[in-house]
Amino acid sequence: MEAKPTIGIVGGTGDLGSGLAKHWARAGYEIVLGSRSKEKAASLAVELRSETGGRLDGEDNLAAARRSDVVVIAVPFASHEATLKEIKPALKGKIVIATVVALATPKVSLVQLPSEGSAAAIARNILGDEVRLVSAFHNVGASKLHSGEPVNCDVLVFGDEPAAREEVIGLAEILGTRGIHGGPLANSAAAEAMTSVLISINRRYKVAGAGIRITGLAAEEQF
Repeated sequence: MEAKPTIGIVGGTGDLGSGLAKHWARAGYEIVLGSRSKEKAASLAVELRSETGGRLDGEDNLAAARRSDVVVIAVPFASHEATLKEIKPALKGKIVIATVVALATPKVSLVQLPSEGSAAAIARNILGDEVRLVSAFHNVGASKLHSGEPVNCDVLVFGDEPAAREEVIGLAEILGTRGIHGGPLANSAAAEAMTSVLISINRRYKVAGAGIRITGLAAEEQF
């Protein structure tokens, strides 16, 4: 049986990062939580080990990236560029999953894409072609991840390398979501913009974690 990759979650003490960590740890993946504070990451890792029975450890962001085969970027947009520049030396050849959305407070329900076109484009500009960059998980509500229930929505996965997209789709399906190829990395702008739309829907209809579902796919591609 092929060994599961170690997953590092940079920004792993945040709501999204820790929610992803719970699901993947329960599925048998070794998880390294990253944070600006190693102590904070280590403390949360102890808590999540108790909750999930999984293998979790805590490190600073750079060490988490170094120890991992797959690296998830789940930091706030305000620290996105600085974090990528810090951990870039540890990412060569690895799958890097960009989850970041350019939400601008206080108007987070208003679509405000950066001048580069998307947060994923910023990541590509910083990291170059030496990483296998994939963009995903923008539209998954963190509250659903922490509920312990299947997330039950679709996850659009973008990247210029289909094989890397396929690996991330496998990780998405562990959450109880359906991963769907969304095309090249440039298409990430659509899902990033949709995040603000979903926030607006949450507020208008007083729900938590509205998601998306793609219709019209073949029966075997449905839940």
